[in-house]
Amino acid sequence: VQLQASGGGLVRTGGSLRLSCTASGRTFSSVNMGWFRQAPGKERDLIAAISVSGGSTYYEDSVNGRFTLSRDYAKNTVYLQMNSLKPEDTAVYYCAAGRGSDYYARPDIYTYWGQGTLVTVSS
Repeated sequence: VQLQASGGGLVRTGGSLRLSCTASGRTFSSVNMGWFRQAPGKERDLIAAISVSGGSTYYEDSVNGRFTLSRDYAKNTVYLQMNSLKPEDTAVYYCAAGRGSDYYARPDIYTYWGQGTLVTVSS
């Protein structure tokens, strides 16, 4: 699975951005999809994930209620809609794919990675 992420940029506090991640190949419908982020000096953390079926999602507490993850099977793409952005959301965001239909919220299942996209939220 090859992943191509896009949509990062500079936004002011309270603004919105939508990240996209498009998967190549025919495996999109059989993998969980997740978004991780890594701020300077910090570890890479799973912040949102969606199951193979699209019927279940996971959000890390700090983004729950502000971020929404969805997937479009026709376009082999997942979207991370980020609203009410805060300076602490500044990070490099990575999309990832992993197998194991019941384990979408487990960071260790993600073995395919896209390139990072930088999100900067100014105060």
